[in-house]
Amino acid sequence: MILSIESSCDDSSIAITEIETKKLIYHKKISQELQHSMYGGVVPELAARLHAEALPKILEECKDYFPKLKAIAVTNAPGLSVTLMEGVTMAKALSLALDLPLIAVNHLKGHIYSLFIEKEEIFPCTILLVSGGHTQIIEAKNHENMRLLATTLDDSFGESFDKVAKMMGLGYPGGPIVQEKGLKGDENRFDFPVPLRQSPNIEFSYSGLKNAVRMQIEKLGENGLTEQDICDIAASFEKSAVAHIMQKIKKLFKTKNAKNFAIVGGASANIRLRTAIEEFCKQKGMKLYLSELKYCSDNAAMIGRVAVEQYKRADFTTIDDIDVKTRIKEF
Repeated sequence: MILSIESSCDDSSIAITEIETKKLIYHKKISQELQHSMYGGVVPELAARLHAEALPKILEECKDYFPKLKAIAVTNAPGLSVTLMEGVTMAKALSLALDLPLIAVNHLKGHIYSLFIEKEEIFPCTILLVSGGHTQIIEAKNHENMRLLATTLDDSFGESFDKVAKMMGLGYPGGPIVQEKGLKGDENRFDFPVPLRQSPNIEFSYSGLKNAVRMQIEKLGENGLTEQDICDIAASFEKSAVAHIMQKIKKLFKTKNAKNFAIVGGASANIRLRTAIEEFCKQKGMKLYLSELKYCSDNAAMIGRVAVEQYKRADFTTIDDIDVKTRIKEF
């Protein structure tokens, strides 16, 4: 078995995965959403302290599995440096204490493998990764051959939801709240721009849309936002945010063919986005793959699933060589 640790942002998680069967033997996640909600976003130093408290508590439940472990896996990039360090420090200690090899896992590859928890890999596949920190399209031919086709120039899809929610005082995380409010709103009341509509490039940007929403909130805020204002802003914003992604995906597939398409990442739980992509895949005759909702956000189960493949390839690192990285450009 492999013990995997995830601490890239505000979720403390440990999982144990059986190597031969890929079965998820144990999985637990402790979210910090409540502690960060008053700040409207993740506070890195607070997140690190909470990881230092939560991870040892989860690990205590895993001691019976220690004799069966063959490796220790941990997310080391990308993410918040201070929170990644909590997981990496624990992984190093376990590697030394149990005399087990160490596996460093790319967090973004983990999101891709959230599709394959307790399942076999399905490649080749074109993947839309949407989360609080990333908006990317990835062409994955196999475990070792993944290529970035498009990314965001500034804010991510998920991050823009968090910021719009914060502007309206709705709390954190913003994705579920904005979606809930949007279901009660008029998506046509505000004509927010669809970013990069005229650009031929396959890339994303949410700073301009976010600013347009801010200006509208400030304009309405002179008399105070009503509940209906909030719902209408949420619906109109969500409409433009999803339209931006769909416009770029349609441009990409004018010159590209694929049999398989997938959506992964925490923001892939967005109903409007899922529905739009489901319809697009039907039109294109592509098979759509979705992660189970419980595995969309950050978790150690997906890290463990990647680690199984790396273990088979003897893709290990050393205690001296493993480091944390806030950003990475390759898979």
